[in-house]
Amino acid sequence: MTLYLSRLNLSRDPQAKALEALLQPSGEGPRMDADHRLIWSAFAGDPAQQRDFLWRSEGRGQYLVLSRRRPEQTPLFQPVETRVFAPDLRAGDRLAFALRANATRTEKTGETSSGGRDRKRHVDLVMDALFPLKQGRAEARMRAAQEVALRWLAGQGARAGFSVGQVVAGDYSVRALPGHRGRRGGQPQFGVLDLTGIISLADPETFLPALAQGFGRAKAFGCGLMLIRRAPGG
Repeated sequence: MTLYLSRLNLSRDPQAKALEALLQPSGEGPRMDADHRLIWSAFAGDPAQQRDFLWRSEGRGQYLVLSRRRPEQTPLFQPVETRVFAPDLRAGDRLAFALRANATRTEKTGETSSGGRDRKRHVDLVMDALFPLKQGRAEARMRAAQEVALRWLAGQGARAGFSVGQVVAGDYSVRALPGHRGRRGGQPQFGVLDLTGIISLADPETFLPALAQGFGRAKAFGCGLMLIRRAPGG
């Protein structure tokens, strides 16, 4: 499996700058949608191709992308910086990581679709932890995020060949899904955890494919990409 790690920066060309209001709109929902479409423009060679990349916004028109294909050069971006991503990973390695994640669990609803399949829903774990709190919600927000992050990431690691040595939830935000029409109160939302910390590898052959697949949901909107580097002493 060949992977590529790329840095994409919006073009400073006057033609691209003229589209800045469309490429970088105000409001989180429209901006996520625009970012998603921008990244797709670098992988649009085959219209039938399914998404095979992860990305995250670094702000100010800067993006990091992990992909199975090299991104194509487009007029919307400056010359793309790409390198083959092939880390030499071994059992026992300690890695520092940064991960923007939508942490959820999947539950059956007890209903079935017209095709006879069980209907399921995805529950945001931090939202679920905050829901019962009647008072002190603001104060409890990051405490709940920290507790959820540790449990959720430990579960991810059990399936992906790593254990969690340290995790810090630096931020938790709730974002509205783009494209919603209708009352704001019914707007679908998802939570985003910004995590950093240390993991220890148990099974590198399991970890690398999991890294390429991404962790959690909302990958189309910039979640799931774990950035790694060797930890001091690791």
